[in-house]
Amino acid sequence: MRKDMTLREKTQQSAGKARQNTKKTRQSAGKGAAMGNKRVVLASASPRRSELLRQIGLVPEILVSHVEEKVSSRIPSQVVMELARQKAEDVAQGMDPGVIVIGADTVVAADGRILGKPSDHEEAYQMACLLQGRRHQVYTGVCMIQKAADGGTDQKTVFYDETDVEVEPMSEEELREYSRMEEPMDKAGAYAVQGYFARYIKRVNGSYANVMGLPVHRVYQELKMRGFWEQAEEKEHD
Repeated sequence: MRKDMTLREKTQQSAGKARQNTKKTRQSAGKGAAMGNKRVVLASASPRRSELLRQIGLVPEILVSHVEEKVSSRIPSQVVMELARQKAEDVAQGMDPGVIVIGADTVVAADGRILGKPSDHEEAYQMACLLQGRRHQVYTGVCMIQKAADGGTDQKTVFYDETDVEVEPMSEEELREYSRMEEPMDKAGAYAVQGYFARYIKRVNGSYANVMGLPVHRVYQELKMRGFWEQAEEKEHD
C-alpha cells in the first residue's frame, strides 16, 4: 500500500515540477518577445507558425495580411519568397519604428510542380497518390521587415528554406482512407507533417520546422545578426 502511495506522490511531484517549468518557459518567452521594447508581428493566422516562434522565445502579435497575392514565377523557391514579401509589406504599412514584421508562405512541390490546397477530397486523393512512395520538397519563404524611424529606410530580409520529405508507399485503401478525412483539405500538398499523415513520413532531410511552416532556426539567426536578443537581455537586467 505504501509503495503505491509513494509512486503516486512521485508522479504528482513530477507533474508539479513540469507545470512550474512550463510557467517559467512562458515567462521567459514573454520577456524575449519584448526585445528592448521592440514588437514582433506575425503576418499570418497560422497557429503552427505562432507556436514555432513561441518555441524560440518569441510571443508575436498576430495581424493577418489580406493583400491580393500575385506571383510572377512558377519556381517554388521564388513563389514563396514573393508571397512572403507581399504579406510582410502589407502588414508593415503604418507600423511604428522598430517593429519587426514576419511574413511567410509554404508550398509543397513534386518534380517542381507546386501542390496547393486540394479543392475537394478527390484532389486530395490525387495529391496523396503523387506523394506516396517517393521524395518531394517543401519550401517556406520568409520576409522580415524592421521598420525604420521617420524618413529612414526599412530593413528588409527575404529568404527561403527547402526540406526534402520522403513518404512511404501507401496502399489504395490507405490512400482512400486518408483522402476522405478533413485533415488534408486545408493543407498545402494535402498533408501536415505533424498530423495523421505522419504515419506515412519515412524521412525528413532538413528543417522539420520548415515543413510545419517556418524555419525558425533561420529566423533566429537573422534576429541575432540584428542584435535582437542582446537587447532583450539588456532589458531584463535593467
